[in-house]
Amino acid sequence: MKSQYHIEDTAQIISPALVVFRDLVEENLRMMVAIAGDAQRLRPHCKTHKMREVVQMQLSQGIVKHKCATFAEAEMLATTGVQDVFLAYNLVGPNIARAVDFRQRFPGVTLSVTADHADPIQQLGQAMAAEKITIEVLLDIDTGQHRTGLPVGDMARQLYQQIAQTDGLIPGGLHVYDGQNHQVDVDERRQAVRVCWDSVAAFRDALVDSGHPVPRIVAGGTGSFPLFAELSDNTIELSPGTCVFHDTGYEENFPDLDFQQAAVVLTRVVSRPTANRVTFDLGYKAVASDPPAGGRLSFPEIPDAVEVLQNEEHLVIETAESERFTPGCVQLTIPRHICPTSALHKQAYVVSGGKIDGTWTVAARDRQLNI
Repeated sequence: MKSQYHIEDTAQIISPALVVFRDLVEENLRMMVAIAGDAQRLRPHCKTHKMREVVQMQLSQGIVKHKCATFAEAEMLATTGVQDVFLAYNLVGPNIARAVDFRQRFPGVTLSVTADHADPIQQLGQAMAAEKITIEVLLDIDTGQHRTGLPVGDMARQLYQQIAQTDGLIPGGLHVYDGQNHQVDVDERRQAVRVCWDSVAAFRDALVDSGHPVPRIVAGGTGSFPLFAELSDNTIELSPGTCVFHDTGYEENFPDLDFQQAAVVLTRVVSRPTANRVTFDLGYKAVASDPPAGGRLSFPEIPDAVEVLQNEEHLVIETAESERFTPGCVQLTIPRHICPTSALHKQAYVVSGGKIDGTWTVAARDRQLNI
């Protein structure tokens, strides 16, 4: 195992366990700031870690603007000291009342959200105006992923105008997430980002020319934020997320990113059912199962490991080196997708300098905290 993953004593770690290497997180944060060129350009997404301690590390690096996807994450950010929270999710149903509650509980925190439809915009404005408070709303732009948002054009312009004219709402700019841009070749990805940016920038300029303020454009994800960082527009807020912990999926898809995999899952052998099979206590309740079966994690110390079976509490691999494993043996595995993996764990064991340095609670793993 690489020296940065050394743990002197694993006897007290209950497996399967999420393990975070503090030194590697700090290195990833430094690199994130270096790529951005200035911490003030960053608005990182907390969905990967959901931990107050990571937010505190970011604040200490001068990263004061943050992004999230749930009210639990928004509340976690606010109670950790973040004063500028962007909930990048379209509010519907009870979440409109929760936005009012959030603004009342945290009056000193700027809260912004997204929208892409006239009805929720109207409902949100009515709810805010009734309590004589305001909220910033960013228009969600669809750049090609076709998950949420509107393409730039007349309908998007009309919605932005509606935001600007609705009591209780403040036009907060544009949300430009380009999740479809995962080209392995960085030059191809750069070209795709530039095409996306050119259309958004022209749309922004037209809005400003018509008298509507566009104070920010929250752009990119982990794979594209270095390319948006190359643009000199001072309204851009860069929005990486996964690179705080990194994972094998992003390492394969974005080989130009030199972040370190800072979170692993510790597991133990529970059985040797056949001559070439080893069974670990690592089911899909402990590691993200959205990657296809057989490719959900990697074993750095078992390079020939082949995942052949996974259930809720078991993972079975085949390896020519099965004889060196007996029940109780410890292995560290690297998830292919760390974001949902983090949410499967109540806490993470933290390692610094090879020693366990306590635990961090995955504070925002639930859908609701207090709000």
